[in-house]
Amino acid sequence: MVLTFIHLFLAGLLAGEEFVVRYGVHVSLAGLDEPSQIRVRQALILKLRILVPAILLPTIVLGIIVLVLTGSEPGFGFRLAGVLALLILMLVTILGTLPINKGALAWQPDAPPSNWQALINRWGQLDIIRSSAAILAFGFFLIAVAMQV
Repeated sequence: MVLTFIHLFLAGLLAGEEFVVRYGVHVSLAGLDEPSQIRVRQALILKLRILVPAILLPTIVLGIIVLVLTGSEPGFGFRLAGVLALLILMLVTILGTLPINKGALAWQPDAPPSNWQALINRWGQLDIIRSSAAILAFGFFLIAVAMQV
């Protein structure tokens, strides 16, 4: 039960972080001039590339451990759906947003590449998937815990 609550706490942190980045931070960046927007994006990438994996990886590992340990207890389907949502988040990150972020770190704020806006738009589309997956996973894990009470 302790692992379940630690896992739920981490899933909540992850969902909150993803929600704020998607619907708060990145929406606000669009109002900045190009050089400022690129500088802020680069600063965020440098911080979040450490913070997000530090939350995401333990959340996935604990999710799998809790899923295995609780077996066929009530809420199994929701725990499984939550773990699958986290795996989708991880795949979209590795295959989609991470390459864009790596490239963005090399952009010159006063002379960005000609396709930088298209890359940011692509990143935004992928981030909708990522943030939605994190929020859904948290919701699934909450329902699973509620079903055990």
